[in-house]
Amino acid sequence: MYNDSTERVSAGLQNWIRSAAPGAQLPSNRELVAQNGVSPVTVQKAMRTLSTLGLVESRPGVGTFVRASGTRSPADYGWQTAALGAPHHRVPALSATQRTVTTEMISLHSGYPARELLPGRLVRTALARAARTESAMTRSPTQGLPELQAWFATQIAAVTPPGVAPPAARDAIILNGSQSGLSSVFRSVVGAGQTLLVESPTYWGAILAARQTGVELVPVPTGPSGPDPEDLDRAFAETGARAFYAQPNFANPTGVQWSVERGDEVLQVVRQHGAFLIEDDWAHDLGIDAESRALVAHDMDGRVIYLRSLTKSVSPSLRVAAVIARGPARERILADRAAEAMYVSGILQTAALDVVTQPGWKTHLRGFRTQLRTRRDHLIGSLHKHLPEAHIGRPPVGGLNLWVRMPDGVDVEQLARDAYGRGVVIAPGTEWFPAEPSGSYIRLNYSGTDPERFNEAISILKSVLNAAR
Repeated sequence: MYNDSTERVSAGLQNWIRSAAPGAQLPSNRELVAQNGVSPVTVQKAMRTLSTLGLVESRPGVGTFVRASGTRSPADYGWQTAALGAPHHRVPALSATQRTVTTEMISLHSGYPARELLPGRLVRTALARAARTESAMTRSPTQGLPELQAWFATQIAAVTPPGVAPPAARDAIILNGSQSGLSSVFRSVVGAGQTLLVESPTYWGAILAARQTGVELVPVPTGPSGPDPEDLDRAFAETGARAFYAQPNFANPTGVQWSVERGDEVLQVVRQHGAFLIEDDWAHDLGIDAESRALVAHDMDGRVIYLRSLTKSVSPSLRVAAVIARGPARERILADRAAEAMYVSGILQTAALDVVTQPGWKTHLRGFRTQLRTRRDHLIGSLHKHLPEAHIGRPPVGGLNLWVRMPDGVDVEQLARDAYGRGVVIAPGTEWFPAEPSGSYIRLNYSGTDPERFNEAISILKSVLNAAR
């Protein structure tokens, strides 16, 4: 694993290479160790990075040299236009949350927590142990490792009220992250050309998955308490939709959590229309002032299809999630997963199960919650102090983000571009609306790196906003 020292040496050498002539010889490894004050292993890793990028070539016994970049005519890909034809749907660009930034920039756009908030020691230890198990050399079942299936099911069973049958282990299907699960659920349960109701605003990844699978989206407005059951009932009646996709707990981007009563009302509407509720519990482990309340725990007849991911709370590198579904819906989703990915890496499943069953896992979650609360309140304070015209509403009781309404008329996409030029990266809220935005919103992640720079970041946003007026 490369560390910050490796990245620093590699970046410095890349800068040197840009100004060097092709064929120029790089300093020896011994010289680089002395110049940078690092270990020989760090220099070797940096040199491997440069070689992988095609920037240098090694000549054994002589040294390492800047690779000469040969000149050639650019490839002509014009023929592909005719071969591919017109796209069946609009192919969206990468989300602003996926934008790569330099270390000098202040990142408020990402959808992931900073590395220091994650259980690094637990993850590394679990991966090392997993590499010594049979899962390192064998194929996993399509539905996932039985022990991990049981863990996900038990999490729901623990909060299932008396009189309701909890999901069984076989009802859980392990996924390569919940994003692939969304695509499978939309394909299997809704189907191309069919209608899916979604909250507006809602998770941009769900919008992307629906468009990629050919599902037609119909937005249902949501507010501080979630969607209005009457609006939902009307949308079902008008469209004949097969399902409603929602995030009842700590919704992305708004942070809203439905009340118990609202959850019951929504389930009743879904039941009346013979439809499914696709419950995305993406932030199950990210509660700050409240615990996640999974609606699937109150599901008596397979009405709820439930997704939960460990990516945000364990590690972005352990993309392990699960979908819980019962009856024929479960069989359709499993068949889709078999065709899409065949199975999930056994090493990743074994490591993920190791992490969440260690005694240190609950300790990590308690500390995680404290850190999120501190950062959330710090960013809210920075907005109140430096950008009072921004409206936050009710602070989120969980999740990673603030959903901030800017003054009417602000072009938030231009604001994001201008802020990027000043070294602050934000996500314009337009991506979270399946139709036209209902206002000028931006989403700010308070769990990223450098929380001590929140005041600086919001001050820059204020100056950018003033310059645009």
